Amino acid sequence: MMLHGRSLARVISYEMRCAFCLLVLTAGVFPAFGGEYVVFSSGLKLHADRHEQSGDLIRLYYNGGVTELPATLISGFEEDEVVAPDPVAEVTPPVVKPETATPAPSGPREMVRDAARRSGLPPEFVESVAQVESGFRPGVVSPKGALGVMQLMPATAKTLGADPYDTAQNIDAGTRMLRELLLKYDGDVIKALAAYNAGEGAVDKYQGMPPYNETRWYVKKVIDAYQKAGGQ
Repeated sequence: MMLHGRSLARVISYEMRCAFCLLVLTAGVFPAFGGEYVVFSSGLKLHADRHEQSGDLIRLYYNGGVTELPATLISGFEEDEVVAPDPVAEVTPPVVKPETATPAPSGPREMVRDAARRSGLPPEFVESVAQVESGFRPGVVSPKGALGVMQLMPATAKTLGADPYDTAQNIDAGTRMLRELLLKYDGDVIKALAAYNAGEGAVDKYQGMPPYNETRWYVKKVIDAYQKAGGQ
């Protein structure tokens, strides 16, 4: 669908307003894991296990991975306050049979929420991306060849060390990619979503949202889905 003059301007204006909204929201809805929050100069907060500083670089460690960023992008760190539960009387735990143990997340939506928590991202935000990308359908293949729930291109999945046909790996890799894009663009949600859709090269070339109607509508749809999920 093509956009014209005034309607296109309204979409762009809407996206810019929602960018600030999302930045504020993502700063305050992370679950408690222990560790710390990395506070970016943009106001965005991301969860990390710990950090190390070496000269002008800061290394962020999370979920077994590590990301290096210029120290100038980070304004500080906040300790993750985990409220300890009230002490209770010791009781003998019941015997749990193997077949009654809590199963691992099995459905795509549950997998998305689990992957979001592992990456320190708001589950509703990653769910919104998955909804727009594929409607949570593992078998979807786009006309361009993107695969599965998070619609990964085979080459992209390979660089992320994932099998795009494996639903759990597809979702985990797509979520990690979203996190890396947020880190790369210093918490700019619009740029991160645009890069997820059109590629980092396009965002870097135009220094922001590329002039592609498909990408503009994609960003708008994700933001709309996030707001409908209660992200406001």
